[in-house]
Amino acid sequence: MRVLIIGSGGRESAFAWKLSKSPLLEALFCAPGNPGTAQIAANIEINIKDFSLIKSAVLQHSIKMVVVGPEDPLVNGLRDYFESDPQLKDVIFIGPDRLGAQLEGSKDFAKSFMKRWSIPTAGFKCFDSTNTDEGDSYLESLTPPYVLKADGLAAGKGVLILDDLAEAKRELRSVLGGRFGSAGNKVVIEEYLNGIELSVFVLTDGHNYLILPEAKDYKRIGDGDMGLNTGGMGAVSPVPFAGEVFMKKVEERIVIPTIAGLRADGITYKGFIFIGLMNCKGDPYVIEYNVRMGDPETEAVLPRISSDLLSHFIALGEGTLNNEKILINPMTALTVVTVSGGYPEEYVKGYQISGLESDTDTDTDSDTMIFHSGTKMAEGTVVTNGGRVLAITVLDQNIGKARDKVYSRVNRINYKEIFYRRDIGLDLLSFKG
Repeated sequence: MRVLIIGSGGRESAFAWKLSKSPLLEALFCAPGNPGTAQIAANIEINIKDFSLIKSAVLQHSIKMVVVGPEDPLVNGLRDYFESDPQLKDVIFIGPDRLGAQLEGSKDFAKSFMKRWSIPTAGFKCFDSTNTDEGDSYLESLTPPYVLKADGLAAGKGVLILDDLAEAKRELRSVLGGRFGSAGNKVVIEEYLNGIELSVFVLTDGHNYLILPEAKDYKRIGDGDMGLNTGGMGAVSPVPFAGEVFMKKVEERIVIPTIAGLRADGITYKGFIFIGLMNCKGDPYVIEYNVRMGDPETEAVLPRISSDLLSHFIALGEGTLNNEKILINPMTALTVVTVSGGYPEEYVKGYQISGLESDTDTDTDSDTMIFHSGTKMAEGTVVTNGGRVLAITVLDQNIGKARDKVYSRVNRINYKEIFYRRDIGLDLLSFKG
């Protein structure tokens, strides 16, 4: 199988690492990829927003499968583009069509879908600039904190959680007034769910499904979940508060109704469903859907999959996921993300990175993995090229040992203004449920 991965971050690095291990793989390409993927795949330097360039790459390299990492190409209809083109329609495509991608592309669409199919989620109402007074009234009916979500894609920054009613009313108008651009043309106001978050990942061919390992990620920039929200500072899998009983509830109350609802709505969904959940006293509630794998959760989830991911992808394309069995390593995967100083606000790019040199980092038998996220090559040297720079993952017997091992490895990496959280997984060491 000749495979093309779309994207350039840590998630795509992890996909490349995992797929490279498959005996079914003939050749692996990444567009545009990064210095990490270049070690195990051929990078193709193209603008992935230009679908015609993706088509040219697929035809030039005889690609038989496309795996889409980020959400933008899916929301913008890349699958639809493939399905409508006689030269591309037979390529196995991992990702939903434009309509299915609205589960992530529109909070209003997703919440309405959950309400229609009785999938447990927080109460909500949607507002636009024509009914802000009604929005005020709805806020007044709620108990703080108040949750406001921009309807569209806002690069992970479109969610506000506020304690003050007057501030919530002001922010409603701020978001509708363009704070998050067109993503805020509508705003979903939700009831606040009190619990602990986790993420569950499902691979589906539209009928059958595989549930991947769950994970907990860490969004705030600072230790103790302090400071600004980021794209993710680390992740842990498995999650101590997601035992067999809880996960059975997730499957029965959320996974099965979600796939059945998509099918009943006439949406042919083939790809990943990322379900952001809140564990509220042992019961799962959906916070949000994403239509791709998470980052940095992917870097913790994929190392725990012992079975052949490419085999699962081929079965998805053929509609035979029911014949596949996912094998999961019981060990703990713990991921720490190193970022550029100043992230998630302004930061400087181009700093030389040292400490990457180690053959074991890419050895197929290694329990330590370094996934590139925001890096590039400059004069033969790997340098920083983004806010989130690297994701370092280790496998070990438990969270405590994994923490010791991952921070020992992270401490050997250096670049100017490097920053990372030092408490990833710490809150789970003594979790009692």
